Amino acid sequence: MFVAPDPGRMRLRNSARAVIGVAAAVALAEVCGLSLTASITGGLAALLALFTVLDADVRAQRRTTALLPVAGFPVLALATTLHGVPLARDGAFLAVVFAGVYARRFGPRGHALGIFAFMMFFVTQFLHARPGQLPELYAAVGLALLAAGAVRFVLWPIERRTPPPAAPPGLPGTGLARPTTRQAFQATAACAFALGIGQALSDDRWYWAVGTSWWIFVNTASRGETLVRGFRRVLGTVVGIAAGLLIAVPLHGAPAPTAALVAVCVFGIFYTAAPSYSWMMFFVTVMAGLLYGLLGVLHPGLLLLRFQETAIGALGAALAVVIILPVTTHAANDAWIQRALHCVRASTAAALERLAGDPDADPAPHAAELELLLGRVRMALAPLVHPLSPLRARKARARQVLALLDDCARDVRGLVAVAADPQASHDARLAAACWRVEAAVEALTAPHGTPGPTTVPHPRPAAVPHPRPAAAEPALAHLHGLEHALVALATPLRTDPRAPLVISA
Repeated sequence: MFVAPDPGRMRLRNSARAVIGVAAAVALAEVCGLSLTASITGGLAALLALFTVLDADVRAQRRTTALLPVAGFPVLALATTLHGVPLARDGAFLAVVFAGVYARRFGPRGHALGIFAFMMFFVTQFLHARPGQLPELYAAVGLALLAAGAVRFVLWPIERRTPPPAAPPGLPGTGLARPTTRQAFQATAACAFALGIGQALSDDRWYWAVGTSWWIFVNTASRGETLVRGFRRVLGTVVGIAAGLLIAVPLHGAPAPTAALVAVCVFGIFYTAAPSYSWMMFFVTVMAGLLYGLLGVLHPGLLLLRFQETAIGALGAALAVVIILPVTTHAANDAWIQRALHCVRASTAAALERLAGDPDADPAPHAAELELLLGRVRMALAPLVHPLSPLRARKARARQVLALLDDCARDVRGLVAVAADPQASHDARLAAACWRVEAAVEALTAPHGTPGPTTVPHPRPAAVPHPRPAAAEPALAHLHGLEHALVALATPLRTDPRAPLVISA
């Protein structure tokens, strides 16, 4: 959370903007005289709009934000109407789960609309909303989206100045093997299990189990990723409950300090989401406790029930990914690592073109995409590097891969910084070093059985006369660092994953 890279302070700025957007949404609902239930619904809608809308350009983000009510309003109406009819309500909730996950096949927009629809059903259970409250819920959500849109696209348009990198696409597949189809069945089965056991535990708070199962399936691609995400969710919830006992319970719902702490939690959710799912869940759990305090229903027994429902939801997710159309961790690992390596090559090539004088070449988007891809690699490898993993050889191999990819990312960031310097210049050594980096990537991503990167010839254009400008030396240092890391990656990536890892000096 504290040392994870934050290029351009994007996480910091995005988190601060989220606090402003959510605060504006809640303030607008209060000024309009809406109820506390409506204000909380509006705050959640603003949070979701700022958190889940991740289209690759600002125009697409505006369209997705404008479409959120299309997905959310019918679900709000359905959930409030069926609130008193448990069997129909449960069936409708599972249908929303399936449709929401299946919609991810339509890219970032489908992903955002699916999450928004699910959370609109969820919040009606959280707040026990009734059909008579529907008009003010609509008003609160509409005002919240206007406030969030104004903050995001007018007051603080971060993406307009720094376009966000495109979210890495999911793993390929067809039919039932397609990730969105497979996950739709898995998530629905997990949520059905969580719903049934959760209701046996509590008729009023069963939705926490369903919410846990749902969110565990967000941004996971393999059996191992899902299991580790479930563990981290439970861990973050446990620590958050402990903090809630010390912070939320003594407040007794006092409005001013509760509002201030909710703002801190909103910032924490956004700031820690990328580097640490456990910390994000800590802030989510503390915020939920604070909101329960505002509603006047918070007590230690409720927080204990929150933990029990979370554990049930995580168990449902674990059973679903193990039994229903499982995808092995190794398959996901290989796919994400190869994408990260291709991004390293693209970043290097763009930086070289920029240093050669091409004003249109920009390595920064590739570097930002590499950060996202490395996040997916860390998720994919998380089951292998987890402290409880019994696979010692694979754990050592995975840790070396992560360390070397982090070295690559650090050198890519340095190379991008050098390329952005107008005083930096180009010489023949840069071209040769870049060629070696690209050749090493090609060797690593070639089908198994072809020569590894240690067999790639290294051209030495010593006969080419050139000056030795000092400005080129940092770029050369970063390129040599990349070459060294890529060659070293041949050991963990090209040998039997079950064999002991031998690291050459």
